[in-house]
Amino acid sequence: MAECVLLAASVNKRFGGLQALADVEIRIDEGQIYGLIGPNGAGKTTFFNVLTGLVRPDTGTFELGGRPYRPIDPHRVAIAGIARTFQNIRLFPDMTALENVMVGRHVRTHANALDAVLRTRRARVEERAIRARAHELLDEIGLSRYANQLARTLSYGDQRRLEVARALATEPRLLALDEPAAGMNATEKGALRALLDSIRARGITILLIEHDVKLVMGLCDRVTVLDYGKVISVGTPADVQRDPAVIEAYLGIVHAEPAPRAQVQ
Repeated sequence: MAECVLLAASVNKRFGGLQALADVEIRIDEGQIYGLIGPNGAGKTTFFNVLTGLVRPDTGTFELGGRPYRPIDPHRVAIAGIARTFQNIRLFPDMTALENVMVGRHVRTHANALDAVLRTRRARVEERAIRARAHELLDEIGLSRYANQLARTLSYGDQRRLEVARALATEPRLLALDEPAAGMNATEKGALRALLDSIRARGITILLIEHDVKLVMGLCDRVTVLDYGKVISVGTPADVQRDPAVIEAYLGIVHAEPAPRAQVQ
């Protein structure tokens, strides 16, 4: 049996009178691409925010690699081995692609502020290693030719991929991607799928929020479906596509204009 990378149990989060997450439980095993889907307002991004230390849960326990894990704040989350991207691109627009990736790599360094100010040997050695690894990552995702180009000048699809490279620079055990295909055309989505397959092949487990059902069903090993903060289905893509509760809550409306819902993602 594959090792469990992430185990979340009895996760609850309420915003005022709105129950955003209600006893959510998710198990993700090593090497999986795991999908988290549901209608707008289902609680998907709230779960991501809880998992990555941006929002405190009301209750719930987490294990990462079989050990208790407390998502206290984003920096400690990254050190623990979880990296994420966001629905809206959050690059440093006036830094180069290389510099953006280098920022992510600094979470794995040991030089302190004094080392940086004094330009000690340790700081210089680590900086060279950071730069070299950032170049490797840009090459791996096909952006090496843009290394010295400002992030804001890249195409939308390339900016999305650059975010993934920056997340990979933290050496994550679990890569959490929040709608990485949003706004992409068919060609860009094809490139994204190939990229995610290559990341999995390197032994990195992926948790994916995505509204493109075709992409999710063709890429993920298992899927959890949320609706109004509750888990309504868990299984293989084939299983959840046949689940009447999923069809009623989500799959039956993905190609229609969604009805108004509570504004919690």
